[in-house]
Amino acid sequence: MAQLIVRDLDDDLVKLLKQRAASRGHSAEEEHRQILRAALRPGDLAQLLAAIPNVGEDEDFARRVDLPRQVDL
Repeated sequence: MAQLIVRDLDDDLVKLLKQRAASRGHSAEEEHRQILRAALRPGDLAQLLAAIPNVGEDEDFARRVDLPRQVDL
């Protein structure tokens, strides 16, 4: 895993980070990781689906029912 050093943070910002972490029951380091994840990897499914480009027609993605498959159980 990589490490990240953030320099020149305002003291009040660090204090807020530590308070937020304490209120959630984890370290400031973990809070920092969670903030970065939320900012850079949005997990809202609705937003992710809305970001998918509109390509093709619905028929292009229809399921083919004319291809029976052999299933081994």
